Amino acid sequence: MKFAVKAWSNGSARAGVVQLGNFPHPIETPCLLLSTRKGLPFFISPDLLPSLPSPDSHLLQVCPLHFLEGLSPKIISNSGGLHQMLGLHDYGLAAVTRDSIQCLPEYNSTNKVGASFETPCGRLLIKPVEYMELISSMRPNIWATLADEVPTWVSDKRNRTSVDRTVRWLDDCIALSPAGGAVFGAIVGGSNVEERRRCAQEVAKRNVSGYWIGGFGLGESRDERPALLNTITDILPEEKPRLICGLGLPEEVLQGVASGIDLFDSVYIYHLTLGGFALTFPLNGVDENESNFQLSDIGSDRSKINLRATVYRKDASPIVEGCCCYTCQNHTKAYINHLLNVHEMLAQTLIEIHNTHHYLGFFHAIREAIKTGNFEQFHRQFIEGRRNCVAVAAVHA
Repeated sequence: MKFAVKAWSNGSARAGVVQLGNFPHPIETPCLLLSTRKGLPFFISPDLLPSLPSPDSHLLQVCPLHFLEGLSPKIISNSGGLHQMLGLHDYGLAAVTRDSIQCLPEYNSTNKVGASFETPCGRLLIKPVEYMELISSMRPNIWATLADEVPTWVSDKRNRTSVDRTVRWLDDCIALSPAGGAVFGAIVGGSNVEERRRCAQEVAKRNVSGYWIGGFGLGESRDERPALLNTITDILPEEKPRLICGLGLPEEVLQGVASGIDLFDSVYIYHLTLGGFALTFPLNGVDENESNFQLSDIGSDRSKINLRATVYRKDASPIVEGCCCYTCQNHTKAYINHLLNVHEMLAQTLIEIHNTHHYLGFFHAIREAIKTGNFEQFHRQFIEGRRNCVAVAAVHA
């Protein structure tokens, strides 16, 4: 893996390029990693993946713990790894134990031997040697080391212990690491700035290709997050990429970009899609039709729409006028509303295609703002636009 920063804006926000192995097209950052279930997006089948913007959609996040339910590491390895087994030869795979949807860290059961996770197949204790066996069989392009993630409310002693374990497991994983694949060192520390700094300093000393920043989205407030992020990124070398999990909302993504984060997960898209919501917010955060908000706009908060709402039952328009995604080019709100009402899985497929396409467009807008040196203005304008949308929707609720 190769990474290079191409542009800076407002000190920390940066746009770069990731080149994975022999992939023909580099992936621009900041970028979105598509969340998967056993290697594939939750509702999008492999034949529909090419309908998403390329190459922006060619980086998938995989949770190794998903594969503990069935296939053994030996079978995956004999199949040639995940790329070969899934038929995703033109896609990059990033393996991270933290899955904010189905495999959540269980800090009370984690001990010095390994990290504990709540998974669909029960609570699992994962040791570094077992984790590296999974990584060796999967052969991902990027993989993060094992971490002891803790929420914000743990004691200072527990927080220090989590940092000590994470650094120790980092060394264990590196010692056991197979040839190939970029190693991302895990950084934790909860809501304690000093522990975050200590962990970042220790990980920065190691021979890793990038950094996975864990422990976010586990109870910290939005106001305290920038200080925690800046403490970490100020220490890390600029020439290596940073990946984070747990920041999904557009406002949270902008916070991360402002602190110098390059790669983000996409569980936000999954939760929206499962609930029948479709993203409609303007990509620059400014809604030119805000003054025309009508009481009849039920099912909308001006940033997303609830396609289950009865108001869309006879709506023959696409989700977003002018959107070039497969869903908006071929189907209407009324059809998707019908699919949701009859519990047809195609509804989630079409919604996930649109939401992924829309969110990738949001990241494209972020990159353009950084390249032109206008990220701070873009950030402020977007937040103000979102705040105004919520206020207008509340008035008419």
